[in-house]
Amino acid sequence: MADARYPIFPTFMALTAMKSRLKGAVKGHSLLKKKSDALTVRFREILAKIVKNKELMGSLMKDATFSLASAKYAAGDFGAMVREHVNEATIKVRMGTENAMGVKLPVFEQTSEPALDGQELTGLARGGQRIKTCRDTYVKSLEGLIKLASLQTSFVTLDNAIRQTNRRVNALEYVIQPKIRNTIRYIQSELDERDREEFFRLKKVQDKKKLAIDRQKEEMEARMKLRGVDVDSVDENQEQSILGGVLSQQDDPEVV
Repeated sequence: MADARYPIFPTFMALTAMKSRLKGAVKGHSLLKKKSDALTVRFREILAKIVKNKELMGSLMKDATFSLASAKYAAGDFGAMVREHVNEATIKVRMGTENAMGVKLPVFEQTSEPALDGQELTGLARGGQRIKTCRDTYVKSLEGLIKLASLQTSFVTLDNAIRQTNRRVNALEYVIQPKIRNTIRYIQSELDERDREEFFRLKKVQDKKKLAIDRQKEEMEARMKLRGVDVDSVDENQEQSILGGVLSQQDDPEVV
């Protein structure tokens, strides 16, 4: 994994693009890390509320069971009478959403419709007060259950979001960024190698030109000696003009 890189042709534009991608990956990693930390804090808050509400639900359900037993003792078995007067639910649950760092958490809200309640005459003969107390206790327990269900649903949603965010953070930190850095190092090494090759090529061209000048100078001196011209009497400017005219008539040798 340390040698993994993107397949790319090494150019200056590619190097600039890779540096821009690395900057974006670093920024994205920082933002996702902050998001993960914020979600973790919210996750722990919801967990603490769940523990507290579960303890509360234990006492509420115990009171509800005790009140039901008291109502049955006072009014007898009134279940058939209650079911007979039920037409529509008086307590309904509506689901909403809450935004937490870009994560939509489901929230359950209780809605009551007292006008639909048809239990006014239940327990009119006997035990009416105990039945009403039992009903109020179970309504309070139902409110706690709805709140607990909302918290647990948000808990599961946050858990999945935190896992997904952590996977992205780890991918950016241990896969994407090292791969981009390896690609940048590869491009820089290839560009440096090109610069060295270009410098070597230019140096070889200069050496060949220098050899050509020396060879032309020796040939000129030999011709001047054959013509009986004193080489020492020729000044430097005349020598340079003669060499320049000779070299201008020749093409530079190609260096591969």
